[in-house]
Order: sequence, then C-alpha cells, then structure tokens
Amino acid sequence: MSRLTDASSIGQVPEQRPDRPHVVLVMSQATWAELITPALAGRLQAAAEVDLETVLQDFGQPGARPALHAAHILLTGWGAPRIDTDALDLMPALRAIVHAAGTVKTFLSPQVYRRGIQVSSAVEANAIPVAEFTFAAIVFAAKRVGAFAGEYRARRDLSARQTPSLAARAGTNGITVGVVGASRVGCRLLRLLRNLDVRVLVSDPYLSEADATALGASLTGLDELVAGSDIVTLHAPALPETARMIDRDRLAALADGAVLINTARGALVDTDALTAELASGRISAVLDVTDPEPLPPDSPLYELPNVQLTPHIAGSVGNEVPRLLEYAIAEIERLAAGLPLRFPVLAGDLPRMA
Repeated sequence: MSRLTDASSIGQVPEQRPDRPHVVLVMSQATWAELITPALAGRLQAAAEVDLETVLQDFGQPGARPALHAAHILLTGWGAPRIDTDALDLMPALRAIVHAAGTVKTFLSPQVYRRGIQVSSAVEANAIPVAEFTFAAIVFAAKRVGAFAGEYRARRDLSARQTPSLAARAGTNGITVGVVGASRVGCRLLRLLRNLDVRVLVSDPYLSEADATALGASLTGLDELVAGSDIVTLHAPALPETARMIDRDRLAALADGAVLINTARGALVDTDALTAELASGRISAVLDVTDPEPLPPDSPLYELPNVQLTPHIAGSVGNEVPRLLEYAIAEIERLAAGLPLRFPVLAGDLPRMA
C-alpha cells in the first residue's frame, strides 16, 4: 500500500475546496521518494489540490498537459526539466514555482520572471547541513583528526597522540579561520563559529564592514585572508568571476600546515595547482566538491593522506532531505493564504546564486 495515499496513515484529508491552489509535482521520481513523508503528504494535501502520485519528469510525458494547464504552483525538485517559454505556454494559470532544493539557475528560464511568476527556493534549508558539515570539518581539521588517526592506525598505541608534528599545532584555540563568501551557508557558518575561541576573517565583495562585524568577523581582502588564515573555507558561488579564484598563487600563499575546505563548488579552485600543493604535503584539504566531479579514477587526491574526500554530501542527504520539502510546503501555505513568500528568489538574485 502506498505510504502517500493511505489516508489512515496521514489522517483525514480535508474536504477539497475549489479556491485552493492546484499544485503539480515536477522533479524526478527518485527525488520525490526522498522528499515525501506521510506527515508532509498530509500537510501538502491540506494546503492545496495535488495528485501525490503524478510526478512530472518531462513536460511531454503522457498526462502532463492537462495537469500543467490547471497548475497554479509548480513544486519542483532535483531532476526538474527546464522551464522555458515552450513549457510556460502549457501553464496559463501558473502563479509560482516553489523549489524544494537549492539553486534554481539550472532549470529556470528568464522568461519565468518576465511573466510575473513568483519563485521560491529551499536554499535556506539546504544551507543548514552544509554549515554544520563545514563547522565539523573545521573542528576536526584544527584537531588534526585525520593525521592523528593515521598515526594511531600505524602505531596501535596512545603514543600516537604525542606525535610532535601534530600535537603542538592541534586544536582550535586562537587559530584564524578565513571564510570566503558571506552566502547563506557562509553567514550561518559565521554564527556557528562564535562557539569557538577563534579569530574569524571574511572576504565578500558585497559585505560591509558593519555587517561583517555583526557576524563576528573582520572584513578583509581575499589575498590577506588566504595568507593570514590557518583554515580557509569556501562559500562563494560559481560565477565567471569566481572561477579558480583559489589559484596557484593563492594556494602558494597559504601557510605551511594550513587547511583548505571546499563545500561550495569545485570550480572555485584550480584543481591541478591544488593537487601539486597537496602532493607536497605542505597543506591539507577537506573536499566535498571537486572540479571535475567526480575526479578521474587515477587522481592522486584519492590516495593522499592529507586529503579528506567526500562525495558531495555536505548538502541535504538522508533525514535532512524532507526538510527541503517542509520549507517548500510552508511557502505553498503562505501563497494559499495570500501571504508573501518567505524565501523569494528574485531575478536580480540569480547572477550571485550558486
């Protein structure tokens, strides 16, 4: 029995009313299966007219046209097809697109905004696990956990904790953390860093000194941040002007023993230059994203002991994924009640989005 349509598992579905918005699900089937829970299914059905069993992955698939013609709101997610002029022509009643994920740049045409359609994203929800992951990575990197674990594995006794090259520099107390980008993730991370006894630098061309101070950081240029930080963590969007911003010269400017953390976009870093620096053993890295992604099977980064590679898991995974839908449903509830979106994505936001 479907967990989505068993009324006994989600409570009595409210009587349908013609004034409720008609919502159409647009994403991959796999995404919908990750997002939905019985409680969220009931909440969505209470807010809108929606067929929980029809998920459009292609606007040309059988049965799509009637659903799209009636759609007031598209609830989109990972795997959504591109929404361009041809697609919009199939949706004369469309008022809003609510995305149960992060960026909308990959599938939204500018025509969406020209037609006055509102857009919302759950990017704020996705920022939560990325900031948490990064905060944990900073603490573990400062504590030299990877290197200590390797020594312990090799020695099989507690003398590993006295390794001179590690013990003298381990810990967060008094270190400098450089945050590149005061994005949603960057700002959330800056607030988390207040829990540590660290000095924090931030670099962002759109951030004022007053705002940086309010976030507990000192505003500085990127070159000064790189040269003056024990740990550098990246949270800038992937834009033409940010491509390989961490280049050979900036990597060379990192202090011996520094750590680079990237949970943003792989394209922010010159991979060849980073590989050379890491192969020298002079610095370390925690990389949740790379360029290319995935790395080639023969990349040295898979084997280097001073590199922690994870398969793009900093964002929402597992039990964090339904939170994206929870944020999206809250937006649909606001629209149904005639309230403004809480997390709108405006046309002017797109150039600076990840």
